[in-house]
Amino acid sequence: MEIYNFTPLSALAGGILIGLSAVLLLTVNGRIAGISGIVHGIVAPEKPNDLDWRLLFLVGLIAGAFLYRLLNGMDTSIALEASILIVGGGGILTGIGTAVGSGCTSGHGICGLAR
Repeated sequence: MEIYNFTPLSALAGGILIGLSAVLLLTVNGRIAGISGIVHGIVAPEKPNDLDWRLLFLVGLIAGAFLYRLLNGMDTSIALEASILIVGGGGILTGIGTAVGSGCTSGHGICGLAR
């Protein structure tokens, strides 16, 4: 996978969009935009009416990737060089780490360190 047309301006724009999205979710829904917490709420929901926004959030993430590919027309395929067992084991260890660490590093970096 290569980075195409990277500029500091595109990184700044992406950071601003991520920050605005996190602030919007906190303002409108009173929730932190940490992916591991959002997925945990889908797998083990605490409240019955708490599932809709979580599913829409994840659908938006996936739809955003497809929209990016559609608009840019780039081949974004990734070939896995490791076996599915190694990849799955890494996913399980990552899940355990996010549970032990009270969230993932991306969530802490965006909106969790000050809490």
